[in-house]
Amino acid sequence: GFTPDQVNEIQANALNVPVTLLRVCHSHANAVHAFIPDCNPNIRSDAYVSLHLLAGAARAAYQTALVNNPEEPLKQELSGLLHELARFEASVLDPAEAAPAASSSA
Repeated sequence: GFTPDQVNEIQANALNVPVTLLRVCHSHANAVHAFIPDCNPNIRSDAYVSLHLLAGAARAAYQTALVNNPEEPLKQELSGLLHELARFEASVLDPAEAAPAASSSA
């Protein structure tokens, strides 16, 4: 078996790993979202896909964190990060927002 200290460490890591992953995904998605207006139009779709992948990984990490019963303030923080990730995704799913402002071709 495990010592009480080992059990405590395992339990802390069970929450810390998905929380860290969610925060990292949010941070990187935020950077991608900020980059999109300046992104080369030929790779813009790659940036959009990266937002979806990061948001998906963050949602999976959130589910894992919930299993480990986070305290309410942490749960609220993570939920807020997920809402912002959803906003990033929505901005690239809406063609009016995703298209470059000055692009019109005849």
